[in-house]
Amino acid sequence: MFGNSRGGFLQMIPPVTKNLLIINVLMLAVMYLVPNFEGIMTRTLALHYWDSPDFNPAQLVTYMFLHGGFTHLFFNMFSLFMFGRLLESVWGAKRFFIFYFVCGIGAALVQEVSAMISIIYAQNHLPEEAIRMVVNEGYGVFLQGKTYADEYCRMIHQAMYTPVVGASGAIFGILLGFAFVFPNMPLYMMFIPVPIKAKWMVMGYAVLEFFYGVSGTMASVAHFAHLGGMLFGLLLLLYWKKKGILGGGTFY
Repeated sequence: MFGNSRGGFLQMIPPVTKNLLIINVLMLAVMYLVPNFEGIMTRTLALHYWDSPDFNPAQLVTYMFLHGGFTHLFFNMFSLFMFGRLLESVWGAKRFFIFYFVCGIGAALVQEVSAMISIIYAQNHLPEEAIRMVVNEGYGVFLQGKTYADEYCRMIHQAMYTPVVGASGAIFGILLGFAFVFPNMPLYMMFIPVPIKAKWMVMGYAVLEFFYGVSGTMASVAHFAHLGGMLFGLLLLLYWKKKGILGGGTFY
């Protein structure tokens, strides 16, 4: 199918999806190829906790264009290519652009709220001295002495000092959008030999993300940011549906 296009492979990708793919790949290439630039980009563009001295509001957008490595980038961009181009073909460039960034910014806002809740929860289980030491001296002091409850100290430090990167929040919004527009399209997952309808697959992803977030499984992944992207995407989809401009159709 791609070989029949005189304009080549890239010409078959809608403009917003194509430009997002290019920008994300270029950003990772710059991080890898320019010496000492990764730290500067992470400090400046990654999403920091709102009370951090490194935070600025632009990070609610810029964090989406940084990734933690090739694998992180690959799976996000593969999903963007597979599902984003179809949604953009249905909605058009402008509406897809709006949807993508609403989901991405919404994911960042939910991540900030979840970090704040984690800090408040942990603080309620620690004496003031421990909280002050974590904030002022860092988490390492507790790894050495085990003076206070290590898990609560880790929660505070991670929420305050671990920057968030990646387009995953926006991508999870796109997955939800695809399932909303094409709920019965059969999809295949690796290691599962039978097709699963898009609506069930996305529901399954949402349940897993909620479980991982609440249980603390895979703590290095911003699970609530993924759910935030889906939540804000859902609100926008419901608004468009009410206005009768959702578009798309069903399969089978």
